[in-house]
Amino acid sequence: MAWSESYQGDVEAERLLFERLAQDMMRAQYKTRAYAKAADIQRAFHSKAVFAAIDAKLTFIDDLPDDLRVGFAGPGKSYSAILRLSNASGYGQPDYKPDLRGLAVRINVSDQEQHDLLATNFPVSHARDAKQFVAFAKATAGGGLSRLLGVIGLAFTFGPSETLRMIRNATTGRNRKVRSLALETFWSRGAICWGDKLAVRYLFRPAPNAPHAPDPSKTDPGYLSTELARRLEVGDIHYELCLQLFADPKSTPIEDTSVEWTETASPPIKVADLKVSKPTTGDAEAIANARLVDELAFNPWNTTDAFRPLGNLNRARKVVYDASAAYRHSFRWTSPVPFRNRLAGSIVRRAFLVINRYIAWHRLSLRLSLLNLDAFRYVLREKNLIGTDPVEAPPVARPTPPPAIAEGERQMRTYDGTFNDLSAPQMGAVGSTFGRNLAPVFAPELFDTPNPVVVAQQLMHRDTFIPARSLNILAAAWIQFQVHDWVNHARHPLGKKDVVVGLPAGMKWTSEVGGQPEDVMRIAGNMEIAGYAGKPPIYFGNAASHWWDGSEVYGPDSEKAKLLREGPKIRLVNGHLPVDVHGFEVTGFNESWWLGLSAMHTLFAREHNLLCDELRRQYGNWDDERVYQTARLIVSALIAKIHTVEWTPAILATKAIEVGLSSNWNGPPANDWLTRAGLWLIDQHASTGIPKTMPDHHGTPYSLTEDFVTVYRMHPLLPDDYCFYDHKTGGKIADKSFMDIQGPGADDIMRQYGLRNTLYSFGTAHPGAITLHNFPRALQAFTRDNEIIDLSVVDLVRTRHRGVPRYNDFRAGLHRPRIKNWEELSTNPEDVRLIKEIYGDIDRVDTVVGLFAEPPPTGFGFSDTAFRIFILMASRRLQSDRFLTVDFRPEVYSPFGIDWIANNGMTSLILRHCPDLASMVPRNASAFVPWRPILPGGEKQDLERKAS
Repeated sequence: MAWSESYQGDVEAERLLFERLAQDMMRAQYKTRAYAKAADIQRAFHSKAVFAAIDAKLTFIDDLPDDLRVGFAGPGKSYSAILRLSNASGYGQPDYKPDLRGLAVRINVSDQEQHDLLATNFPVSHARDAKQFVAFAKATAGGGLSRLLGVIGLAFTFGPSETLRMIRNATTGRNRKVRSLALETFWSRGAICWGDKLAVRYLFRPAPNAPHAPDPSKTDPGYLSTELARRLEVGDIHYELCLQLFADPKSTPIEDTSVEWTETASPPIKVADLKVSKPTTGDAEAIANARLVDELAFNPWNTTDAFRPLGNLNRARKVVYDASAAYRHSFRWTSPVPFRNRLAGSIVRRAFLVINRYIAWHRLSLRLSLLNLDAFRYVLREKNLIGTDPVEAPPVARPTPPPAIAEGERQMRTYDGTFNDLSAPQMGAVGSTFGRNLAPVFAPELFDTPNPVVVAQQLMHRDTFIPARSLNILAAAWIQFQVHDWVNHARHPLGKKDVVVGLPAGMKWTSEVGGQPEDVMRIAGNMEIAGYAGKPPIYFGNAASHWWDGSEVYGPDSEKAKLLREGPKIRLVNGHLPVDVHGFEVTGFNESWWLGLSAMHTLFAREHNLLCDELRRQYGNWDDERVYQTARLIVSALIAKIHTVEWTPAILATKAIEVGLSSNWNGPPANDWLTRAGLWLIDQHASTGIPKTMPDHHGTPYSLTEDFVTVYRMHPLLPDDYCFYDHKTGGKIADKSFMDIQGPGADDIMRQYGLRNTLYSFGTAHPGAITLHNFPRALQAFTRDNEIIDLSVVDLVRTRHRGVPRYNDFRAGLHRPRIKNWEELSTNPEDVRLIKEIYGDIDRVDTVVGLFAEPPPTGFGFSDTAFRIFILMASRRLQSDRFLTVDFRPEVYSPFGIDWIANNGMTSLILRHCPDLASMVPRNASAFVPWRPILPGGEKQDLERKAS
């Protein structure tokens, strides 16, 4: 009879279940560590190694039956193997305590093929499937009261009879008297493939002539190890590897691991001999080898497809064992939520649901608004993190275990963002997919409805500049500087997979330099990512890494980074960035280049080089690479801090945001005991700064999102016209348009006017308000890579084509009430009239338009709806990043680096490189709010004297 597997639901449902079980298993490990008072997280099971060998040998018998000759299993073939024998408990206890015992073998076929076999000295599992197995592990972890409550929980979940069966099974297996592990039989308890046709369970049984052993010691905590050592002094230890073949679903079930495959139903067939010899090394080397074996992560999915594990419990083992091993190796973390947080947090969130129907969060008192924001963030984390990267379902065999992680990748950021999460090295890396905060809506029939050109002309075009008087232009330059680090949708060359937009009657557009006017606007299409067959074309990879790693300064790959370096420093020419053959400044990312970006890049390149000098003075024995990488870490973290505690509170100028964002980095104010007590009660994680916590992806692999990209469409911040002034006299130098200071013109102006005059001129001028009718005119006919674009149209088109929900659905998806009448969209009656006339249907209003039209809370530079994405993703960018959480420490950054980040911000950074500006920058506010202008006086000075 042919064997088959049956899934609980479908493969995707099982995958989601297994991910939850992996989290539960890590929580069980956490409980076990607390109970055992262990210093570190241990294996979930089989924590204590009784014996380890790196030179065991597995040899197949010469007369191996023909139908069992599969893959590496051939007659007479012999392979080196690693063996680990262990007690099954999750913490170290004496060998004489009741326990199951385990065997793990890694068979080394070649560098490209290894096979892990795992077995236990009882023929069946107490659990029928993975859900029972993990629930039992979680319930029985910890101390007596925890176990009692856990068992009661099992009875409610699985029923009293199933719970008693599991307890009886586990107790029977543990209470067996074990004289020697050389005399024990170890069963796989779950099935595996053996080629294309056979399903088998395997067992390791002692050789028939194995010497007897004395009764177990009642006083020696390591008697099993002692007995094996004495046995090996006399001779080798042998186990016979035997297979039991699938017979029928009832007597040899694939899915139910609690049913024994009896020798009557399936007689064992010997196929190989496992030989263990006395170590030939000295004691010190043997101990070191045992340590290495103990660091290994055995997993039955470390094999080839011909021997892949079968059944529900086995299918779960890949993700659950990987998670457990990652937790043990400090590659992955879990943060159990205290009961008080679960109880009080639930009550508080329900209360705010009622309160917010009548009072907006920003109208509450300071402390209540802070608690309200925490409640918002909790709900958003629960419901608005959607992973989009392709995932493995069902599990796939891997011929070799995951490779060891190089020390450099543990200690320093990689350029492409790999190995930030050591348990999932590709997470957030260059090329990984943009995630989602809202379920995408792919509606190609609405791509051109209403015509995006008409929308841009009627609602976006700037007739008169509308300033944001609470900010300066450095705030506009800063956010573009950040966006270039975070997100970059790769584009096809114009002419290949263009997005074609029809134009209103009588309008013509030239889409490329030297091209002819056409009746359509052609926009270079984004490069879709592979691996989404059968799904809408709305999945795109990020050409930058998703992490906060300063890639706009340092580059997205090692080759680009090398081109920018001279030793540990960034290459500068007389304090300025070098230029390429097109006149653009050479840096990590220089698209959409203008003077504001030039100022930011120049400032942080100088900061990097200054840090290199300081690190050389502090740590004279460091080589160039360590100096460079440490300076890079410090600069990246300083950028993250500036954005968190300075830029964001400047553009969202309310006390609640100032305190809340500062708390994200530093924790709540030390003298505000009431706020600290409230956070302790409802969200312990928020009661300390994120850099003092462990990484947490909140159940969804980290990525930036398409919705995040949408709310960061802040082009109205850019003015069209600029005045430049002398930072010493206040005298006017020149008037310039945006086109004068962008592209290759940016470097000319920077060298002519100098960094100090540039920063002063930007610091004393206002950016544009993020609102309707304020899109920069210069960006509505902008040349980029030989393509002429209207960026106001592009913003609308990209958002529609990427499946971002329209404004009303966007609001609803972020748990805000839907707009029910046109007048709720804006306080400007003329805007309401225009929007209604253009769209006709309130549910078709573009997200970008709705966000610009929505009246922001007092002090806010953008809408409350956009803010919901900010509050979620601002914390997530920090919380998920290893280098801004668990590895934000002196051992990685150096003690000097941690102090530097703690004691510096944007103002001190500017003054370090431009000390002449000390009297103009705000004393008690962010460097992103307007600076004090100098009243002009005296004669205009020679420009050469002004240049820095």
